Amino acid sequence: MDYRRRLREIREDRDLTQKQIAKVIQKSQQGYSHIENGRAELKIEDLILLCDFYQLSADYVIGRTDDPRG
Repeated sequence: MDYRRRLREIREDRDLTQKQIAKVIQKSQQGYSHIENGRAELKIEDLILLCDFYQLSADYVIGRTDDPRG
């Protein structure tokens, strides 16, 4: 699974908005939208923040495993 689709699914499953997640990684809503829609790459620093926020492994978020804990 593409990490962008997984990011969107995780966010939507938790009933969060792009604006709320953008605050977590200190970006604008538009900046985060660009990540989910493939117009910008997810920086490793932002991946770490998202993994900490969601309490999920990086392998799960980027689609390397189906196990949320890694």
